[in-house]
Amino acid sequence: MSIVDALTGQAMVVLQDRPVVALSAWLNRALGECAATGRTLQLVTPLGSRLSLPLRSAASGAELQWVVRNDDGYYEGLTGRPLKWGGAMFVPVPEARDYAPGYTTRPTGRIGSQLTLVYRIRHGADGHLAGPVERLLQLTTGKLPAGLGPAEPVEHPWRPDRLTEYARGRSTSRLLVAGDGPRPAQAICDFTATEGGGVAEVSTVTVGYDPKDPPPLQHLGSLVGALAADQPVASLFVQLTPGRADLTTEPRWTGAPAPVALAVAGAVGGPNGIPGQQVGPPRQPLTMFPLGDGRSQDGWQRHSLLMQHLQATS
Repeated sequence: MSIVDALTGQAMVVLQDRPVVALSAWLNRALGECAATGRTLQLVTPLGSRLSLPLRSAASGAELQWVVRNDDGYYEGLTGRPLKWGGAMFVPVPEARDYAPGYTTRPTGRIGSQLTLVYRIRHGADGHLAGPVERLLQLTTGKLPAGLGPAEPVEHPWRPDRLTEYARGRSTSRLLVAGDGPRPAQAICDFTATEGGGVAEVSTVTVGYDPKDPPPLQHLGSLVGALAADQPVASLFVQLTPGRADLTTEPRWTGAPAPVALAVAGAVGGPNGIPGQQVGPPRQPLTMFPLGDGRSQDGWQRHSLLMQHLQATS
């Protein structure tokens, strides 16, 4: 059980002193309360703590900020920006011109790769919603998912009908799906109700790889094609991020993400220099555009050119 250590008009401050801080049911409710009241949930941990993948994802939004305590100072865990207590919440140190010292120390764990696949799909008013995430986790890990739930640890064993019932019963919802393969894998699934009883889904599947076990990017085309054969995916974006294979995040710099590929529905042409490859069955084709090796930041320039081209031709 967590408690609120400070509550102001601008922030809810929660202190957590544990090796790994996860998106518990209590923190999930606190995030909802902060969103409803216009506050920021400021989670304060020592330098030795790590965030789970779902909590790290939440910290990328406006409602949650990771504040790291190191010696006599504080900094933002995902950016290294020095912070100080401003009376109502932690705020940036205005005179700071560099990263906080703790952010630039060496990671304590081995840094491998985190393969991230973000897909978008529109579901109709009927039918199960669990097919895409189940299939993608099966393709990337070799096994069906282990469980699902709105918080960590996931409270229910994997059941596609339970995911469908939960997501269709709300205007918006987020569910966590735990993988069950030889490598750590998790999915974060966001569902939004649309007109006519449909559901729009944006889900992120992340798989962790050890430094000696690199992700099999050479098989990405067949993986995307296999997904498209079962599910009418609108788009799928793939990137690599340097990070721990266990999918937790340290409050230290480990490297920047870089794109690998983007697949979009239909037989679509790309701009000069970015050839597309048709994957999937002819009845539900996807065009996959290679963007980089997941390590070079030049891939973001190709991603920008491709997005401009697709928007101009849509």
